[in-house]
Amino acid sequence: MAKALIVYYSRSGNTRKMAESIAEGIRREDVEADVRDVKDVTPADLKAFAAIVVGSPTYYGSMAAEIKKLFDESIRFHGKLDGKIGAAFASSANIGGGNETTILDILNAMLIHGMIVQGDWQGDHYGPVAIGAPDERAVKECLRAGGRIARLVKRLAD
Repeated sequence: MAKALIVYYSRSGNTRKMAESIAEGIRREDVEADVRDVKDVTPADLKAFAAIVVGSPTYYGSMAAEIKKLFDESIRFHGKLDGKIGAAFASSANIGGGNETTILDILNAMLIHGMIVQGDWQGDHYGPVAIGAPDERAVKECLRAGGRIARLVKRLAD
């Protein structure tokens, strides 16, 4: 069975809550989801999953150093993530706080790995975002994203 990994860094707990909601959306579609703090993930771990979803708080308009370090170290597996599904999500302190630039930075790294990224024509186009603690809207977007990721995993597994 294809599995999804949701990797996050969270100092306040907000990004962790988003990761858990995305995992719930994935599981609702009968796809296994493993949620891990980035400190508990090695680049080699990434190879075992059909989908890799990465979440970060926004620091100076980009991903946290802990997430960037995972991508930097994943260079050892360049080409080994080709064809896997990639997705991203972010949290920030305020509107205009850099959520979309953070997500795009994560997606850029995934695209360089050859990963498949699916946009969303509704809601949060690049990936779920939260301003502060995930509110009802953000949780709904996370659940939606999780469901879309799971359905893409199943479609590509056929």
